[in-house]
Amino acid sequence: MITKIPTKHPVVFLTIDDGVVKSPESVRLLAENDYPATLFLTSNTVRDNPAFFKAFMAQGSLVENHTVSHNVNMTTQWGYQRQLDDITGMQDFAVQQYGRKPTLFRPPGGSYSTAMRQAVAAAGLKAIVTWEAKANAGRMDYQYGNSLRPGDIVLMHFRPEFAADFAAFRSAQIAAGLEVVLLEDFLGVA
Repeated sequence: MITKIPTKHPVVFLTIDDGVVKSPESVRLLAENDYPATLFLTSNTVRDNPAFFKAFMAQGSLVENHTVSHNVNMTTQWGYQRQLDDITGMQDFAVQQYGRKPTLFRPPGGSYSTAMRQAVAAAGLKAIVTWEAKANAGRMDYQYGNSLRPGDIVLMHFRPEFAADFAAFRSAQIAAGLEVVLLEDFLGVA
């Protein structure tokens, strides 16, 4: 379980979830600012245009596992095997579409259970990743404090308000004097 990276290095990790809205603006914003991101994608939301996310990969971002279905209640509604099937389904999709087996997992909605932890391990993933800060509705929300700190994992989504969320994140990142680096590189699991 990773919610924050304990480090004194002035770094922050940008993660972007789901893949519902596929706007060229999101690709452009990350490219213009040279920000790599960890993309926790859900195959059901990206299946209509999986190639869209290859532009992020070309810029240094990586695709990780956010399940096939994005069932936010999977830990309470589903047993181990169904959770494993949903997680391994995304593993297979990612290999097929992006040529890389994900190493990190983000549970839909952030909830996890013992069964999910076992399913994640059985699927060959190295860690479950949550967050301590998020860019949402054009502002930053923090679980602790009121600014970004070294090692924070920031959550964003591919939504219509991506540009406003990105601007909020960038402003907070610059104000905190942190460099955006790829989570997988820092963890050595790329």
